[in-house]
Amino acid sequence: MRPTMQRLAMGFSALFLLLAGAVAAEVRIKDIAIFEGVRENQLVGYGLVVGLNGTGDRLRNSPFTEKSIKGMLERLGVGNLNEDELKTANTAAVMVTAMLPPFARRGSTIDVVVSSLGDAGSLRGGTLVVTPMTGADGEVYAVAQGPIAVAGYAAQGINASVVEGVPTVARIENGATVENEIPFRLSELSSLRIALRNPDFTTAVRVADAINDRLGGRRAAALDPTTVEIDIFDKANIPQLMSEIENLTVQPDTTAKVVIDARSGTIVIGANVRIDQIAVSQGGLTVIVKEEVKVSQPEPISVGGTTVVVPDTTVVVNEKETKFTILEGDVSLQKLVDGLNAIGLGATETISILQAIKAAGALHADLEII
Repeated sequence: MRPTMQRLAMGFSALFLLLAGAVAAEVRIKDIAIFEGVRENQLVGYGLVVGLNGTGDRLRNSPFTEKSIKGMLERLGVGNLNEDELKTANTAAVMVTAMLPPFARRGSTIDVVVSSLGDAGSLRGGTLVVTPMTGADGEVYAVAQGPIAVAGYAAQGINASVVEGVPTVARIENGATVENEIPFRLSELSSLRIALRNPDFTTAVRVADAINDRLGGRRAAALDPTTVEIDIFDKANIPQLMSEIENLTVQPDTTAKVVIDARSGTIVIGANVRIDQIAVSQGGLTVIVKEEVKVSQPEPISVGGTTVVVPDTTVVVNEKETKFTILEGDVSLQKLVDGLNAIGLGATETISILQAIKAAGALHADLEII
């Protein structure tokens, strides 16, 4: 291994360079795009979790919990309750969320997430009461109920408390039953549309070409950087057609980009990054200040002497030798990394140099700092 690459391996914890190959990988269409209409839908509901061991909402601080309890009991035939009679600490108001998968049928089950809405300390051991879950259109598509599972825990004493994880968020596996279906039929489509997750003209054209090579003719066309449309000839075999299309492989194209996470010192450089010919130098001063405290005591049997603390300060200045490294124009990613490593840089210095190269107009890539 060359010395420059050895330094790169030694500094892996501080600086991570993702060296993408010059040729992008062939990926399946299903991994970079989705079929329009075949998507999940968000569901949300408001409910109550009961059976908590004194860790529920305090009704004084959560008036909505008190009103919900009264409303639930009135529907169950327990009426004429006043505020003074409700002193329970075993109930918590929660928001219930779920994702309704595409083509979900009545009677199928989905997972739900239960999150505390009030000041409950923990949802451990609770049971969610029947909760209707609605979509963005206000229609009820599922009903959730059941015992919840909490990953975190909370324990509290008089003078100390311990909290592990998030005990106010829980899950119910298969906790909701689908009661209403979203009307969507593949047989009613006259064409299929593929939506790319990362819009790009080149990738869209490559996807259309791959589909035409597989199906023959010009059945697929790129409408814009995001959408590819495919004509349907046989509506009886649409699922088979979708299966064939999503398993075709293409080589997606990407823009040149450098991503920097200044907090962790992580740098990711894309394979298409190019720079003009430049000279780079890096140098500076390292100042080390070391301060020790010494105690000065008076001589034995002395009059008027006192013990004093005397600081002893040492200042050392190390000047780092400035080096110039020539980075040739239109270099590959590997040569760019080797050139930066040849200066012996750490993560912070490399980030500063990349920003300076971009400011000089020599870095032909998007510089994104997160």
